[in-house]
Amino acid sequence: MKRGLLIILSGPSGVGKGTIRGYFEKNEDLNLAYSTSMTTRKPREGEVDGVDYFFRTKEEFENAIEKGQLLEYAEFVGNYYGTPMEEVERLRNEGKNVLLEIEVQGAVQVQKKCPDALSIFIIPPSMEELERRIRGRRSEPEEIIQQRLAKASHEMKMMSNYKYIICNEDAKLAADLIELIILRTIELQDKK
Repeated sequence: MKRGLLIILSGPSGVGKGTIRGYFEKNEDLNLAYSTSMTTRKPREGEVDGVDYFFRTKEEFENAIEKGQLLEYAEFVGNYYGTPMEEVERLRNEGKNVLLEIEVQGAVQVQKKCPDALSIFIIPPSMEELERRIRGRRSEPEEIIQQRLAKASHEMKMMSNYKYIICNEDAKLAADLIELIILRTIELQDKK
């Protein structure tokens, strides 16, 4: 059995990563397994522990860091976010293509540990549109919105670290392009 791909999907907060993923993640030809991230932030309305995130205390998360149990992690606006390594390895060894929806700082860590990872960066059509999307969530105070926008500006400068850059002007089109990229990468891997 061929080891599965590791696919990094990242971009600034509010760019639509989750919406785009929703269009292609059920395509059985992609043989995807979504890696659930761990976080110390509180769940948003409707989020489920173990599905949307593994919600953990700061102490539990720091223990996982100390034990080297995370493929990547980052801290943002007072909360940790990270990817449990054991689950990713198990899925890849089962031949699943593991999709990581992670932020730029985490992607840099993963690319160092796994240089064969397929990396895709999603950009907004404009920074004004990104701000509109973030504000449209109506889930965070102004201070956090400003932090997210400042961080997004910095992250946009990091897009050259990715193999593919996709603009999310139309989420379905962006999803179709990402689906084609993954399918072609699988095809090329199968020829090796």
